[in-house]
Amino acid sequence: MALINNLYSSFLGHSPEWYKKTIICFLILNPLLLWLLNQLNFDGGFIMGWVLLIQFIFTLALALKCYPLQPGGLIAIQSLFMGLTNPYTLMHEVENNLEVILLLVFMVAGIYFMKNLMLTIFTRLFLQVKSKTLLSLLFCFVAAFLSAFLDALTVTAVLIGVGIGFYRIFHLATSGKSFGEEHNYLDDSSLNSLGQEEQENFKAFLRNLLMHGVVGTALGGVCTIVGEPQNLLIANVADWEFIEFIIIMAPITMPVFAAGMITCFAVEKFKIAGFGTQLPSEIKNIFENYSDYQKSNLTEQDKTNLLIESFVGILLIIALALHVAEVGIIGLGVIVLLTAFKGVTEEHDLGPAFNEALPFTALLVVFFCIVGVIHDQNLFDPIIVYVLAQSTDIQAPLFFVANGVLSMISDNVFVATVYINEIKAALDSGMITRDQFDKLAVAVNTGTNIPSIATPNGQAAFLFLLTSSLAPLINLSYMRMVIMALPYTLVLSTVGLFSVIYFL
Repeated sequence: MALINNLYSSFLGHSPEWYKKTIICFLILNPLLLWLLNQLNFDGGFIMGWVLLIQFIFTLALALKCYPLQPGGLIAIQSLFMGLTNPYTLMHEVENNLEVILLLVFMVAGIYFMKNLMLTIFTRLFLQVKSKTLLSLLFCFVAAFLSAFLDALTVTAVLIGVGIGFYRIFHLATSGKSFGEEHNYLDDSSLNSLGQEEQENFKAFLRNLLMHGVVGTALGGVCTIVGEPQNLLIANVADWEFIEFIIIMAPITMPVFAAGMITCFAVEKFKIAGFGTQLPSEIKNIFENYSDYQKSNLTEQDKTNLLIESFVGILLIIALALHVAEVGIIGLGVIVLLTAFKGVTEEHDLGPAFNEALPFTALLVVFFCIVGVIHDQNLFDPIIVYVLAQSTDIQAPLFFVANGVLSMISDNVFVATVYINEIKAALDSGMITRDQFDKLAVAVNTGTNIPSIATPNGQAAFLFLLTSSLAPLINLSYMRMVIMALPYTLVLSTVGLFSVIYFL
């Protein structure tokens, strides 16, 4: 009995009791439900596939209660034992997404070694722009521009690094310590009265900027081949070059981008969906003091390190823009260059750089197991068959809507892969013309990129932010992300759909 009590106590650590019991119920009921469905001659695999998908989304939605890797991983392992997918399908999904995995492992770590440069740039931007609305527009625009030529996950890694840097400075100052001291910013017990009173305002302010930024990664990411992983896949199948891709997508992406910037202005100006939080002057003074401290204490070695980071940063932008190698390989090159020339040669100094991305990388592989269930149980087939059966006049808008809805609940890369292969097969068999194929390919790309911002599981960049170490610090939960993204989702999806109807 003592052993059972100890096992239950340690199961999922400090998660709430109701959460532990819910996960245990899932794990007990799933095989029983599958057996019962098969006994009743229902398609047990198809129904259980949807059940497991909903359960996995549940673990994502409650990421602040328990990191989704553990409960989601248990559900994924159970899906393998229940025969809903298999290790070979999982490995196939991992192989298909190896570029994304390498990006997370190496590029995010590379950005870690550039954190001083990033924090310096964004602190100066933060201090020089007095208007919160203008600052929000800048975050959204810069993230969009960078994502178009770099990669949405890379830009999100920069945003997370900057957010953690800002939070650390605030926490350090309101704990009565000097900027040069070592400090645990996870411990709120040291905060003074100002910190306790203004902490929530500062968290809300950071949430606003980061959500504008991560939406910006979607606005820019849809525009070019390198912006999102599925863009490259679609371009390869359609045989489109870099400039050709931009031109073909422009009738949809440009109106959506304009609508996104207008929405950013509106939600800030009218304080919609949790936006519009202003930063108290006392907290802005903290960052002005930090900027002064940084300038007065900047050593020659610090200047040299900033110069090195700037030079490598320029090389990074050129390498990514020209796509000289896969993003993850470029990230590894960034790590080698920065650590070599900054003198970071001890193994224990390298380890922290990988702390942010590796848990998410593991979670992503677990998610690929759920994607394997979707694939093996053909969960999306009825929708695909229905859309392809419609007249060619309405297929493109239907593809946009279908891809958008499925991307909200699944992985947009997987959805794009399924749909682009289906329409390529239709083209090869003579079911559709090349002109119709191009229209449907545009609908697939924009459909998987734009409406998918509705939920964190729709876009890898959103999920990365949700499961980062920054999210709990600023109280950014799954539902809060959904609510804050809602104005963008409604406006951008509507504009995207009308653009598909009238401009394709």
